[in-house]
Amino acid sequence: MNLIDKIDEKYKFSIKEKDSISINTLRLIKSAIKDKQISLRGKKDNLTDGDVLSLLQSLIKQRKDSIEAFNKANRQDLIDKEQTEIDIIETFLPKQKSENETIEIVEKIIKENNFSSLKDMGKLMNIIKSEYVGVVDMGVVGKIAKNNLDK
Repeated sequence: MNLIDKIDEKYKFSIKEKDSISINTLRLIKSAIKDKQISLRGKKDNLTDGDVLSLLQSLIKQRKDSIEAFNKANRQDLIDKEQTEIDIIETFLPKQKSENETIEIVEKIIKENNFSSLKDMGKLMNIIKSEYVGVVDMGVVGKIAKNNLDK
């Protein structure tokens, strides 16, 4: 069962359970997937699980950005709503690597490919995006890569 099917199953289950928060969040995910499918029409037949994972990660990033803004505005009710949505979206993502594991991955790729300067950062990020989709936080990877390539 691919990721889109799992999202559909969870959506149907949420409707049966009358869980309005999950229904709304899953509807939002399904809408984002549909938008992505429409934008790729003619180029690609179906979205891969990797495409869906990156889409889910971008949805989570949007929620985290919103939480920051709501934090500045002291809107705890909206912070809680966004955090609940993040929790629901994260159920479809694989377990994220810890920061230490991410550091090891980045350092290993830098050594294997003899990357030495910040000019190599794009190549490094492409390798990580293709091999570790949905498993590492790309924001953390960027910081680690800058630190290691600066040396």
